[in-house]
Amino acid sequence: MAIAIPAIYRSTVGKKAVMAVTGGILVLFLVAHMVGNLKIFYGAEDFNHYAHWLRTIGEPAVPHRSVLTLLEVVLAVAVVLHMWSAVSLARRASAARPVKYRSKKKSHAQGYATRTMRYGGVIIAFYVVWHLLDLTFFVVNPLGAGDTPYQRVVADFDPSRWYITVWYVVAVLLVGLHLHHGIWSAFQTLGLRTPRTDRVLRGLAGTVAALVTLGFIAVPVSITFGWVS
Repeated sequence: MAIAIPAIYRSTVGKKAVMAVTGGILVLFLVAHMVGNLKIFYGAEDFNHYAHWLRTIGEPAVPHRSVLTLLEVVLAVAVVLHMWSAVSLARRASAARPVKYRSKKKSHAQGYATRTMRYGGVIIAFYVVWHLLDLTFFVVNPLGAGDTPYQRVVADFDPSRWYITVWYVVAVLLVGLHLHHGIWSAFQTLGLRTPRTDRVLRGLAGTVAALVTLGFIAVPVSITFGWVS
């Protein structure tokens, strides 16, 4: 088995399968994270309780923050494998296609999708780093490690820091585009796409991407416009 896994991963099909599986893990994380973020609309007490619960899952059977740390490790591995597979596939596709497509329409469409996934992925990676420094390590948060999770989020998107909200919204929109294309590609890779399921799967990919995008954007926009304070 130790020999078979690397051999499978070296193939194009194997890399696409890894991208699909790790992408699925990341989509589930985004949906769960979005649902948790929306608890801010229930008020400070509920949101702070949720933030505390994340760090105490499994206690006292396991040490403080053990489950959350394990989830973070799984997510980090998924991100690395996802990005590595994407880069490997892009290089392989480029090497196998030295001559440009004759059809400009097809070339433009595929070029747009490629640029969206490539450059959007880079911006998303930068955003994730900033997000961790902000609300996990509190390095760039206005309140630092002080106060409650609710207060830190509200301070983050204060109207005076509107540029942070703009940066957040742009990053989330790119996440949405990435999700839409990625989910659809995963359906194809896993062999779920057929003429009968084509429309349903396209609709599902678009719906998930739209809901996640709107869910994440709702929080910073509501704080910046004073609907949450």
